[in-house]
Amino acid sequence: YVSFITFSTMKVIATLALISSAAAFAPAAQQSQSSSALAAKPFADALGAQAPLGLWDPLGMVADGDQARFDYLRSQEIKHGRVAMLAVVGYLTTAAGIRFPGAEDIPDGLKSFPALLETDAGKNVLLQMVAFTAVAEIANREAEWLDVKPEFVGDYRNGFLDLGWDGFDDATKMKKRAIELNNGRAAMMGIWGLIIHEQLGVSILPGGYLPGH
Repeated sequence: YVSFITFSTMKVIATLALISSAAAFAPAAQQSQSSSALAAKPFADALGAQAPLGLWDPLGMVADGDQARFDYLRSQEIKHGRVAMLAVVGYLTTAAGIRFPGAEDIPDGLKSFPALLETDAGKNVLLQMVAFTAVAEIANREAEWLDVKPEFVGDYRNGFLDLGWDGFDDATKMKKRAIELNNGRAAMMGIWGLIIHEQLGVSILPGGYLPGH
């Protein structure tokens, strides 16, 4: 039985080796056509379409090359990434035991919400969070009533904020935009990972600390 398994395994390995060898010696024209086909996909060279996945669009949401739809989806990706980055920082900050004065007894993790609802002061904090979210949603968009055109999707400075951005060259701007995009993508996965592990009761933080427990 063991010999049969070993023989079968060897056949599989040999077959895979032959396939990979054949692929390595495939005609150069065929490889070139394949690369050209990938490069010809709409938005294949857009910011964020990078190794190893390139333009990852399994549902074909931008396969038709609709620029307006792509810009909308990109703006949503940037917005959710920015919110997720703030969420990760807030989650880890409270998990480290840091609190605002007067909130020392508020637990961390998702249990902070029911704890805030137990007191009038806590309810005021939640209302302030809702108000801040509403103001941020209103402010973080293109101000069409101003004579200011955004430099790129997600540019919500509207002529008020600069912080040295206009002093960067084009290559540096693209690099910083790519960093923000990738950090946002990582944060979106990160905050969900933290929340899910909290609900499962499995710590992924140093020292085995589990927020909300």
